[in-house]
Amino acid sequence: MNNWPYPLWIAHRGAGLLAPENTLAALRLGAAKGWRMAECDVKLSSDGVPFLLHDVTLDRTTSGRGPAASMPWSELSQLDAGSWHGPARAGERLPTLAEVAAWCLESGHLLNIELKPNPGQERRTGEGVAAQAAQLWEQAPTPPLLTSFQVASLEAAGETAPHLPRGLLKDGSAQGAVIQACALGCVALVCHHPLWNAQLVAQARGAGLRCLAYTVNEESDVSRLLALGVDGLISDRIDRFGPTSR
Repeated sequence: MNNWPYPLWIAHRGAGLLAPENTLAALRLGAAKGWRMAECDVKLSSDGVPFLLHDVTLDRTTSGRGPAASMPWSELSQLDAGSWHGPARAGERLPTLAEVAAWCLESGHLLNIELKPNPGQERRTGEGVAAQAAQLWEQAPTPPLLTSFQVASLEAAGETAPHLPRGLLKDGSAQGAVIQACALGCVALVCHHPLWNAQLVAQARGAGLRCLAYTVNEESDVSRLLALGVDGLISDRIDRFGPTSR
């Protein structure tokens, strides 16, 4: 992508820590703070509906229990995904990708979709989420950016919707990451922020990749990464940083 359409600042899971993660409430709060793009996690229900949730299990952020992969959307849609964050958020629901797309398209908000497959569903998740994203954003001027730690998910997404831009996520080590991202046909490399240094940025740039960092919450890290010239900063601190921060 020669003309990178995405902003520098990307709100982690919608609004960082200020609202229940991966909910419409979080997306709306991030937008109200001036953030034009959000990152969210998308997986599949047992009957194949793409919806937002980070964890393999439902326990931490919803009123449900057990693996999310075991429940159909009709049951997942009834769960409370807000009370864990505080009584003021009680009743907030898990949103589908379709609901999020409708909000994004209406508000002009941009989205980074992390493909977050349940164990054993890497290819199925890549295919299912990419297919629906391609359909939902078919007429949009800027498509969502699909990212994942899972190579199989990125491969399946690329085969299903090759026109959608993709990024490879890396955490523990960036060794071989540039070669791997290029082999997958990715447009971006998205690394845990301590992994970025001048050499890695130069390698990624030389391969035609954009450079994104997560989860960047401290001013010292922001300054270092901006000096390196990265293209995107994914942050929880929507109350501290934002579109006007440099």
